[in-house]
Amino acid sequence: MPLHRRWSTDELPEPARPSWQVVLEQQSGIFSLGQLRAYGHTKADLTANVEAGRWQRVLPGVYATFTGPLPRPARMAAALLYGGKHAILSHHSAAEEWGLVPITDRPVEITVPYTSSAISQPPLVVVHRSRALAHTTLAVTPPRTRGPDTVLDLAVSQETAREATLLIVDLVSRGPISLEAVENCVTQRPPYRYRAAIRRGFGLVRNGLMSALEVEYLQLVEDEHGLPRGDRQTPFVVDGKTLWEDVTYDSHGAAVTVRLDGRATHAVAGVAFRDRRRDNAAELAGRARLVYGWNEVHTKPCTVADEVRQVLLREGWDPTGHREPTCERCMS
Repeated sequence: MPLHRRWSTDELPEPARPSWQVVLEQQSGIFSLGQLRAYGHTKADLTANVEAGRWQRVLPGVYATFTGPLPRPARMAAALLYGGKHAILSHHSAAEEWGLVPITDRPVEITVPYTSSAISQPPLVVVHRSRALAHTTLAVTPPRTRGPDTVLDLAVSQETAREATLLIVDLVSRGPISLEAVENCVTQRPPYRYRAAIRRGFGLVRNGLMSALEVEYLQLVEDEHGLPRGDRQTPFVVDGKTLWEDVTYDSHGAAVTVRLDGRATHAVAGVAFRDRRRDNAAELAGRARLVYGWNEVHTKPCTVADEVRQVLLREGWDPTGHREPTCERCMS
């Protein structure tokens, strides 16, 4: 094939042309070297297409039949082809497919058998290894780890045990994967680290905590400052609909609501309207309410605790017999 001669499907044998188009669409224009050779492409073909700027080498043994940036489906197809026959999406990439985390521009994470020769190829692909692929694979398109295994893999990959706990709370309480399913996964495939932290996350979810922010509030504000533990996810009916408040203290004699807002913005009109209606309903019911975000709870828990304590006392909370503060920030 001359260097600048444009290749077309006419170069393929007649019987191979329909399947070429199918694979082209299924793999978002990405082919492995083995697939290209199976369709009759020679080394000279590949060299000519790459050097002429029609194709590009994406990973060792993996080519894109186009040039320019790779869309996300193409990057995933390239990573899986590079990983080999048994490669599957895992960790953050599988979590994106499950809708557990937002889709971001980051390396594709795959898991391969221990016998695979594939290694990580930054910045496109991160390779993990597993001896349990036969038990963790979900045969969908693209193939990925089962939902519970995805949650467990992400928890184990966190840098600290605390982060593993917070991740379990966030993903299990708000995502499509049930707590029972992840607990069963831990029983069948015990993680090699953070077992206690992961089980602690399960306990927090069972006690009504639904986000990492709620865990931070419980530990840094309530527990460390000797405040009563409020009731979690208390239902209130507003405009005929049941809405849930994060923390309430009615069981401690104070009609106080604490709302924990983990959103970065209030620009979503429907959510903002719902929150205004909740605020108005609380005002009409004579309830005191406080709202805190991640930054306040995480960086200024002493200030938050002081404000909550003042309102609780004002609304009738009796601190007699409650725990003493243990916050080292306050004592320093």
